[in-house]
Amino acid sequence: MKRDETGARPLLFTPISFRGVTARNRIVASPMCQYHSTEGGPGDWQMAHIGRLAIGGSGIVFGEETAVEAVGRKTYACAGIWDDRHIPLYRRLTDFIREQGAVPAIQLGHSGRKASCHTAVHDWAPLTEADAAAGLAPWQGMAPSAVAGEPRHFPPKAMDRDDIRRVLAAWAEAARRSVDAGYDICEIHGAHGYLIHEFLSPLSNRRTDAYGGDRQGRMRFALEVAEAVRAAWPDDKPLFFRISCVDGQGGAWDLEDSVVLAAALKDRGIDLIDCSSGGITGPTDMPLVPRVPGYQVGFAERIRREAGVPTMAVGLITDAHQAEAILREGRADLAALARELLWHADWPAHAALELGVEDPHGVMPHEYAYRLRQRERAKEMPINQGGEETARAMRAHLGDGGARREG
Repeated sequence: MKRDETGARPLLFTPISFRGVTARNRIVASPMCQYHSTEGGPGDWQMAHIGRLAIGGSGIVFGEETAVEAVGRKTYACAGIWDDRHIPLYRRLTDFIREQGAVPAIQLGHSGRKASCHTAVHDWAPLTEADAAAGLAPWQGMAPSAVAGEPRHFPPKAMDRDDIRRVLAAWAEAARRSVDAGYDICEIHGAHGYLIHEFLSPLSNRRTDAYGGDRQGRMRFALEVAEAVRAAWPDDKPLFFRISCVDGQGGAWDLEDSVVLAAALKDRGIDLIDCSSGGITGPTDMPLVPRVPGYQVGFAERIRREAGVPTMAVGLITDAHQAEAILREGRADLAALARELLWHADWPAHAALELGVEDPHGVMPHEYAYRLRQRERAKEMPINQGGEETARAMRAHLGDGGARREG
């Protein structure tokens, strides 16, 4: 591998280890909901989608947010792992990811009050009684308090202690199934206005018991989820946690809160904080986070520094030198891409070329790499080397008509 002008290898293509798992590079294919699952299980679409990401050269490949129980989906087409029948379906994906040299990762989540809607292509419109005739009957979501967020047919059910115990058990069971499905990294989704985030933000959590009130009370559910999953997840495998570092425009949960949460999660065995933002809005003066390149990197940097925990930066990271600088400057430990990989899943190979990696094609499987190396060697051959001999052979193959066309 080539070194830069300082003599150092590109950090983006330096292996990194968490517990007993080592990724070949620090590029992460971030979780992206696909809305193509059948009763929670992945099919051919996920195989093609995940296959592109694994072949493209990312070090860690996530699937999509995966519900820990059926009522925790946003839509009927969302992914889930609440049943043992899902295990072999995901094993097909993880086996392929691993064969390409990447680390298979799963994100476990629960939609909370965002449940019971149409998919993204219909702007998450709420399900109605009219949808029931097509087999898409609306269902009631749940939340820390009966406070609605987006419009839904049913208001959310305020979770009682039995609901909390059941959902914690569902998270642990989903983690155990994820091990059987072949995943090496698990991430808890605590961001984007879903159930865990709903407990954290005072805008959505109006409880007066031990799961509400002050920041410590509102953090309790998130910490208990982390404890439940960590207990079910093997000690030699890393556990990540995605947070919304700030609520969203007009929100109340802020970066200072996230630093405190991150430190508490670290104490409970969380190995990395995935730093995102948004999902809950409100009436305060919290500004909108501007969508500029690397707009969440500052969150990752501060949490990494003040909570003393590794972080992952995500959000409009599109350029190889940009990603390398984030790592080189100590602002994050991993660089995650999402829609940029949808545009070209082989971004890692192009990034390797831009950063001067000696064999940039080596980040791809050998079925692609050897042909691409051949192409580069052919491009480097002198134009006249064998040129006349090749031309004579081509004229002989084409016959007189070919000679006349050449003349």
